[in-house]
Amino acid sequence: MKRIFFALTTLIMVCSCSVYKVFKSPEPKTANLCGENRTTQDSLGNLPAWKDVFTDSLLQQLIEKGLMVNTDLQVARLNIEQAEAKLLASKLAYLPSFAVTPEGSISKGKDGETVKSYNLPLTMQWEVDVSDKLRNSKLQARAHILQSSEYMQMVQVQLIASIANNYYMLLMLDEQLRVTRQSIRNQKENLEVIIAMKEAGMQTEAAVNQASADYYNVQSSEKELMKQIRLVESCMALLINETPHTIIRASTSEVMAVNIDYTAPISLLALANRPDVKQAEYALESSFYSVNIARSAFYPSISLNGSIGWTNNLGVIANPGSILLSAIGSLTQPLFNKGVNRASLKIAKSQYEQSLLRFKNALLIAGSEINDALITCQSSMEKVILRRQQLESSLKAYENSLDLMQHSSSTYLEVLIAQSTSLQSQLLLVTDWFEGIQGQINLYKALGGGRVASDGFYQFNPV
Repeated sequence: MKRIFFALTTLIMVCSCSVYKVFKSPEPKTANLCGENRTTQDSLGNLPAWKDVFTDSLLQQLIEKGLMVNTDLQVARLNIEQAEAKLLASKLAYLPSFAVTPEGSISKGKDGETVKSYNLPLTMQWEVDVSDKLRNSKLQARAHILQSSEYMQMVQVQLIASIANNYYMLLMLDEQLRVTRQSIRNQKENLEVIIAMKEAGMQTEAAVNQASADYYNVQSSEKELMKQIRLVESCMALLINETPHTIIRASTSEVMAVNIDYTAPISLLALANRPDVKQAEYALESSFYSVNIARSAFYPSISLNGSIGWTNNLGVIANPGSILLSAIGSLTQPLFNKGVNRASLKIAKSQYEQSLLRFKNALLIAGSEINDALITCQSSMEKVILRRQQLESSLKAYENSLDLMQHSSSTYLEVLIAQSTSLQSQLLLVTDWFEGIQGQINLYKALGGGRVASDGFYQFNPV
């Protein structure tokens, strides 16, 4: 008996030491991850909260509403609740299971009397975690909940960026609509002047027709801009879980720029803490423990079973000696399972390699997005400076050509070209401004967007 106990103890110790391994995150290559000639730093840096980045009060109200009611975000919160339930179940798997299976019967005795009997047993079963299968399952469940938490954080960052992008797009369209309507008024005045000059014999019918065509063309552009505004408003309403309606927003003269410094060094820790990168890392951790669980299937399992009960046949509780005799221990060593265990281990290892590739690719995508956002910010700033100079020159050219036409020293074609160039310069200036804003928003998202939990929203903090 002692030899059997010693052999069993030795087997348990060997199994426990051979299966359990702790996950360690791989060390990725970070050289030139954000592009060449990009200054990086190893410290986390001061990544501002979204309220410090987007200081427009009306935009902040829209973001707060979206964070509270957005459908995708609510689904992500429910995913976390499901993951929490799985984690709780994995923790309770260490405990024994109890069951009550009452039985009763009625029969006729020899004398014709009715004999009633019953049995009320309480059974217990407990699986000893000799191969660390339960421990690996618990750690895998923990990785799942962290993965779900990072997914929700990613949805939050994307939601904030989407609301901000749509908001500033509305401001861009508002400004382009204002410029277009001003151009309509100018072209209407020009058309009236050309008609008067034609009646005075100073312009041709062709010039009047061309001026009319240009006037109607700009009016058509106005209708297109109004349509685009309604479509963006509908998209914004969907983000905040509302039916389509007019979005209250600031005027372009009151708008404040996005408060993010795109000239500061890039924090590699902030990059590693991006929600999508962390989500890929936790998915890799989950796959790692899946391999451990698959390995544990090759080791023996030990379970303890026992029961205690009451029966009217004895009239009293069974004595302690019989209780001990009802305790059973069993050991099951898998020998041949039709290749299922080997296949499961091979699949788990392959899935781990897939997760590792996704993790490395997530880092590459993160670096690429930061590089693209920085390029956009720098390029748009340079274009805005040049576009302002172009606009200034085109406005002067338009005014000069208009004066020359009224004094019969210039044709309407020259006025048309100058007017069209002036209008396009104004519209492109607004577009370049929005491109710069969009680049800064994308940079905020590419750097992980901070942690929204500081503003009172959900964040999972595992014990």
